Amino acid sequence: MPLLRFLPEATNIDFVRVRYYAFALDGLLVLATIFFLWHHGLNLGIDFQGGVQMEVKAAQTIDLGKLRADVGSLNFKDSQIQNIGGNARCNTPVNSCALLKVQPSDGQSGEAAQSAIVKKIGSGYSVISTQYIGPKVSQELFDNGIKATILAVVGIALWVAFRFEWQYGISAAIATGHDVFVTAGLYAITGMDFTLTSVAALLTLAGYSINDTVVVFDRIRENRRKYKRMRLYDLINLSTNQMLTRTILTSVSTAMSLIPLLFFGGASLFDFSAAMLFGIVVGTFSSTYVAAALLLYLPAPAGAIEEKPAEAKS
Repeated sequence: MPLLRFLPEATNIDFVRVRYYAFALDGLLVLATIFFLWHHGLNLGIDFQGGVQMEVKAAQTIDLGKLRADVGSLNFKDSQIQNIGGNARCNTPVNSCALLKVQPSDGQSGEAAQSAIVKKIGSGYSVISTQYIGPKVSQELFDNGIKATILAVVGIALWVAFRFEWQYGISAAIATGHDVFVTAGLYAITGMDFTLTSVAALLTLAGYSINDTVVVFDRIRENRRKYKRMRLYDLINLSTNQMLTRTILTSVSTAMSLIPLLFFGGASLFDFSAAMLFGIVVGTFSSTYVAAALLLYLPAPAGAIEEKPAEAKS
């Protein structure tokens, strides 16, 4: 018996016909993102605002929940705590070292924040190293994170243009850039902390999004060789329908792996998991309804018939 019997073996959905609704929905998401980024901006975390970074070591395995509660009771503007290891200073026992990043309260110096932490966590911990991250370094990290994300989208577009044709590259750049941009907008809308982990989520999402898009593009290219007289409109519909089951299974299986992280991964993984889940939904939607449909508004790829049949009225 085939897996997931509820999925039909073949579908015949006219995806291209509803492209205007898809474009409208995507346009609303982009406008909402622009509005919230302009009026509220991103809630930058410690990585991009500066603060105190400490490595501490305990004689035994660290209770990360208790350590977070202790540091959280000091009422810093923001705090991030995670286990670390893998270096000469933190090798035994397992999980005996932790990395603390805190953003001091208004008017509080980095030295005062460090002293408060040492006093709170007690003599069971020893401080291995302390760094004070200033605004200039934080701004450089933020700028480099944004540049890395933009370069990733541009690099993806150039690869698709080289691997297929330039029309596909432009379509991929628009679709992938849209997915990354509106996911960044989720941070502005919800107020979630935007950190280096968030940049990692956006870069991961860019790779995931283009994967679905390229699969559809590759099927369009195959069908173009097989059905030489078929119009581009019909080629897009045929190819998208053929890959629909694969797209659904990929998105659902990826989402299922993220849901446990969202609910049980703790505060340190919640923002990353939420952004990825949102990005998967948006990326699947754009790969199915938007990316290929954009080809209709570009010069027809070599060998494709640009003329399309009259569309039935909705």
